[in-house]
Amino acid sequence: MAINQYEIVLVNLDPTIGSEIKKTRPCVVISPNEMNKYLNTIVIAPMTSQSKKYPTRVPVKHDSKKGWVVLDQIRTIDKQRIVKTLDNLTEKEIEKVKVILMETYID
Repeated sequence: MAINQYEIVLVNLDPTIGSEIKKTRPCVVISPNEMNKYLNTIVIAPMTSQSKKYPTRVPVKHDSKKGWVVLDQIRTIDKQRIVKTLDNLTEKEIEKVKVILMETYID
């Protein structure tokens, strides 16, 4: 299965510890296609349907529902955790994700 950056994939995040986002939920692939092609792991940001307006959360619309990409909970997962591919972010959503990633993780 080819996995592409900014795709929304359904991921089983359990087991988790402490305040990590849990259960099977949509996640956005953050890792670039070159990594996704050759590694057995990918970098994802989980999505949630309920959130406060944190500066590290990007509002998105998926499956006719409003949600948020949780960029403060980015993690690396094994591809075996992926249940299926769901959708892709829009160009506008991708640009917002890029801006928040730059503001949050790059000096």
